[in-house]
Amino acid sequence: MTELIIVIAIIVIIVAVLLAVRAGRERKLEGRRTEAQELRETAQTHDQRAETEQAEAARQAARAKKAQAEAEEKAAIARTEAAAAQERAQAAEREDGLAREHHERARAIDPDAPDAHDDAGWDDGSQGATGHDTSRDDAGWDDSHEAAGRPVTDEDTRLHQAERGDRGSIDVPGGPGRR
Repeated sequence: MTELIIVIAIIVIIVAVLLAVRAGRERKLEGRRTEAQELRETAQTHDQRAETEQAEAARQAARAKKAQAEAEEKAAIARTEAAAAQERAQAAEREDGLAREHHERARAIDPDAPDAHDDAGWDDGSQGATGHDTSRDDAGWDDSHEAAGRPVTDEDTRLHQAERGDRGSIDVPGGPGRR
């Protein structure tokens, strides 16, 4: 009977060990399940963050692309405006040259012109920024009209010549040398 008790005790010990091993495995598996679930939740959180970041990156890229397109459009407009301004400047230079050419031709054929370069409207480079002939520094010439921002006119020149006594062929309205 002692042998039977020993066999039963051994069987009970084996069953207890098997149950303990099985319980340990179950605890280990449950721990792994819990860890796997936590990792899935973390991965899902990271997926959501990644989607949010990707969406924000796409929006930012779209804004950058739009800003770049606007900048390119503005640059194209600026180039067009610059080209138009250059064309207008060239047209103005052509017109100015034609005007000078016509003035020269008119002076050359005008029998009443006192002197081809005496005309205050003629710009041969000797005139300053005010339109006044800087080569003419006569005493008594009143430049006050230039200070008022008014350019020198043919009438100013004629009056000045009349004041100096140059009666020649000038036409002074209401003056004694009137023709």
